[in-house]
Amino acid sequence: MANILVVDDELGIRDLLSEILNDEGHQVELAENAAQARAARSRSRPDLVLLDIWMPDTDGVTLLKEWSSSGLLTMPVIMMSGHATIDTAVEATKIGAMAFLEKPITLQKLLKAVEQGLTKTAARKPAVLNSSSPAAHAAELTVEAVMTGGVLPAPVDLGPQATQSFLLEKPLRDARDEFEKAYFEFHLAKEGGSMTRVAEKTGLERTHLYRKLKQLGVDLTRGKRGL
Repeated sequence: MANILVVDDELGIRDLLSEILNDEGHQVELAENAAQARAARSRSRPDLVLLDIWMPDTDGVTLLKEWSSSGLLTMPVIMMSGHATIDTAVEATKIGAMAFLEKPITLQKLLKAVEQGLTKTAARKPAVLNSSSPAAHAAELTVEAVMTGGVLPAPVDLGPQATQSFLLEKPLRDARDEFEKAYFEFHLAKEGGSMTRVAEKTGLERTHLYRKLKQLGVDLTRGKRGL
């Protein structure tokens, strides 16, 4: 069906993604670093690239910039990482990545992102972010759109969490907790309080999700919580 290049320095990740994508009928080529990825990009002209961020020689964002500046970013690129921040996801999206998958990657999210990538036309342009308006980013650019490469949603009145902004002067742990709390409050409001749908949306097991919400101090008594 499609020629997909998987770039990841972890053998287990490469093998797993290769097995899944092969089962879906795709032709898969593997690269464990940026040098191999450059060679594969030149040799096989992939229809889509799954690109890890943290690699030993050249990181994925740097390679993405290289392809973009040299006119080689002619295929959809889906970034992958288990340690990247939302800022990294936004940066990669601005450069030209069409999606961002957080490890461990669920089968559903992987196949959805690959399907979206392969249906993009060659003329598709990446979304332009207005860096002069951080408040507009918070209101219009949702985490879901950045992480999955989906279309930015129309503004919806979901309460304060929908327009939450974050102070970068805070310690990293405090800023991360604040962001995660707003993230889960947003999805709870969006899904009408259904814990099951939020678990599916965020890729967390329901028991883990409940513990996380309690840890972050999310008010679970506000509104109806679905089963």
